[in-house]
Amino acid sequence: MKITVIGAGAIGGNLAAKLSTAGHDVQVADARGPEAVRAEVLESGAHAADLADAVQGRDVIVLSIPFGVAGQLADLFASVPDETVVIDTSNYYPGMLSEPIEAVDNGQVESVYTAELLGRPVVKAWNAALAETQRTKGVPAGTPGRLAIPVAGDSEEARKVAMSLVDDTGFDPYDAGTLADSWRQQPNGPAYCTELALDELPAAWPRPTASRTRPSATASRNASPPSRPIPPSTTSSR
Repeated sequence: MKITVIGAGAIGGNLAAKLSTAGHDVQVADARGPEAVRAEVLESGAHAADLADAVQGRDVIVLSIPFGVAGQLADLFASVPDETVVIDTSNYYPGMLSEPIEAVDNGQVESVYTAELLGRPVVKAWNAALAETQRTKGVPAGTPGRLAIPVAGDSEEARKVAMSLVDDTGFDPYDAGTLADSWRQQPNGPAYCTELALDELPAAWPRPTASRTRPSATASRNASPPSRPIPPSTTSSR
C-alpha cells in the first residue's frame, strides 16, 4: 500500500520503519521539512517528503502528531480523497503534552475531537501501546503470546485496513468497534497500555455504563505519557 506517516517521532518513526520493512511504499512528512526526518527512520526504505506532496495519491495517511493540532492540517486534507484511510495515533495529556481542551475534558472522545478538527473520519490505532513496546515487542503472526493493539473506527472497511497494518507491524489487531468506543483505549482507559494478547484483551473491554463512558478528565491529567521526547513543533512528531 502507499502510506504516508505525518510525524517522525517515536511512534511515527517506528511505524514508518516497520511498514517499510513489511513491503509498503512509505513516505514520511514533517512540518519542519524533509530534512527534519531522522536518517534511522528511513533506513528500512521509507522516503522523506514535503508535507503538501505527501498526502496526495496515498492509500493511507497516519497522523502521528501531538493531540489537538490536527486542525492545522484541515486545509491540507481538504484535497485528500474520501477513500483515503486516515489513522490517528495521538493521546491527550493535558498539562504535559497538550494544553487543556474543554470539549475533551467535558467528555468528548479524543479521536472524535480529532476527526472534527480534521474535517473527515479517522481510525484510532497504535495509541494504546508505548513507543518502546511497538519498537521491541512486535513478532510474526501466529507467535504465541503476541500482543494485541485495539483499532476503532466508524467505517468497517477503513477499520479493516488499519487492522491489516497493525498486523504488519507485529501485533494482533483487535476490532474495537466505532470511534465513540475508543475511549477504552485512551490514557487511563481499561485497554490502554495493557500489553495483553488477543485472547486476553476482551476482558479489559467492559461495556460502558450510564455513569462512565470514558476516562475522567482528572484521570487523563494524571496519566503518565509514553516515553518519548516532547515534539519541538506543533505538527512535527508524536
